[in-house]
Amino acid sequence: MKGPKLVAPAGACDTHMHFYDARYPTAPTALGTQPDATPADYRKVRERLGLQRVVVVQPSAYGADNRATMAGAAAFGRDARAVVVVERDAPDAELKRLADAGAAGLRFFLFGGNYYSWPDLERMACRAADHGWHLQLQFDGRTIPDFADRIRALPCDYVIDHNARFVEPVPADHASFKALQGLLDTGRCWVKCSGMYDTSKLGPPLYPDVGAIAKAIIRHAPERVVWASNWPHPGRDPKPDDAMLLDTLLDYAPDDTVRRKILVDNPARLYRFA
Repeated sequence: MKGPKLVAPAGACDTHMHFYDARYPTAPTALGTQPDATPADYRKVRERLGLQRVVVVQPSAYGADNRATMAGAAAFGRDARAVVVVERDAPDAELKRLADAGAAGLRFFLFGGNYYSWPDLERMACRAADHGWHLQLQFDGRTIPDFADRIRALPCDYVIDHNARFVEPVPADHASFKALQGLLDTGRCWVKCSGMYDTSKLGPPLYPDVGAIAKAIIRHAPERVVWASNWPHPGRDPKPDDAMLLDTLLDYAPDDTVRRKILVDNPARLYRFA
């Protein structure tokens, strides 16, 4: 299979992907099941894209059962980190155990099949902060003005998924995008350049409507943007080509120095890679 045009620099990181394994039961909150997606499968993706590091994100399918995620992260050793979901009343010892095994963040997913909801935000952010974690947020970016004050007051860094996942792509002068810029200006907000296909109305290869949002985010805060594949693209059929998704950075971030920040330097800081 043909690889990407973009030659990834040493230390390049995929900051958002998932593992699925039928050995682990799906959570009562799950909307359905996914085919197995294993470390062996992802290793082929990593090699094809020329990446080194990976951040394994707990999928909504497993709720607060992190076994598949942590086993997957363990398969990649020091080159992996994890973003997990924990029970609201999980003992601190469990969070410490996960941190010692490579967990660096707590996922706060707010679409269908979610484990947490908005009333949990501050409490779980405090729990994340106690362990040096960030909070990873995924919700409809059009509602950022409704929650911006609460998010700004969080006691930890926070990462907003998928170019803020504006369910209907918005222009850069839209109030919700300006609210996102305000969060970026705090210095504690990060955004993942990923998942363009989830909301684009214009489609591949460059998803120009969502691509315009990604470009504006990168121009505004290139030091706090990271890239992700979102492999294995749960719920998508057909699935997008991972090489094509990496190559969007040639358009969204045409400067080599900025791409190095997005692929290497920024994730190294955020996930504390050596």
